[in-house]
Amino acid sequence: MGIHAVKRATRWEALEPIRQGVRKHFGAIARNVATGLELRHDHGSQYMSDAFQQEIAFLGIQSSPSFVRAPEGNGCAERAIRTLKEQLLWIRSFATIEELRRALIDWAELYNERWMIERHQHRSPAHVRRAYYGANTRLAA
Repeated sequence: MGIHAVKRATRWEALEPIRQGVRKHFGAIARNVATGLELRHDHGSQYMSDAFQQEIAFLGIQSSPSFVRAPEGNGCAERAIRTLKEQLLWIRSFATIEELRRALIDWAELYNERWMIERHQHRSPAHVRRAYYGANTRLAA
C-alpha cells in the first residue's frame, strides 16, 4: 500500500504505509473510506495491537491475520518480501534510512509497473489492476 523505512518498527510505524495507500487509492483518511479492503497481515505485535486494529477498523479495512505458525497463509506477501530481498536488500547497502527509502520507492515502481509475472499472462501488477478496476479508478493506480 505504501513505503516506509525506519530504524525501529512500532505499531505506529506499521500504520504509515497503510495511511499512504489509503490516501493514494481512496483520496483521504476518513471513517470507512476504505470499506471493502481486506488487509492480510501476520500475528506480529505491531499488527495485532489495539492501536493498529482500531485505526484500520476506523478506515473500514477488514483485518485478515494469517494463521499462527502458517506462513503459507501469508504466501503472497512472503513471496513479495523474498523477491524484494533477492533483488534489492541482499545485494545493496544503504548509508542512511533516506537512501533505503528512495531505493524501496524505486523498486516498488519497477515491480508494479514493469515486472512481468507469468501467472498474470506476463503482464505487470499495475497492468492487471488497471484491467480489473478500469483505468479511471483510484484502485487501479
